[in-house]
Amino acid sequence: QVQLVESGGGLVQAGGSLRLSCATSGIIFSLNAMGWYRQAPGKERELVARITSGGSTSYGDSVLGRFTISRDNAKNTHYLQMNSLKPEDTAVYYCQAGFRYWGQGTQVTVSS
Repeated sequence: QVQLVESGGGLVQAGGSLRLSCATSGIIFSLNAMGWYRQAPGKERELVARITSGGSTSYGDSVLGRFTISRDNAKNTHYLQMNSLKPEDTAVYYCQAGFRYWGQGTQVTVSS
């Protein structure tokens, strides 16, 4: 059974930082691309960042230069470091594994 467990969400003021973590089990972590998505109220889920099994990264335009995705294959965990947060970053953040498995979501709220 594949499980993705997120942690690290919360409330932060604009300009602040948060780091999200996603611990994965049930798949061969090192062979899979991993990602982060987010969904704000009334909006569709959108890609935030993705990292391939080889470590190549890609980002959504709205977070480029502010967010960094990384992975630790020894811990079966990937991360999203979020800096210079803006109120428009407020959303539920979901981690994804292998383009098919999802975490339960963690709320990130950025106050102005």
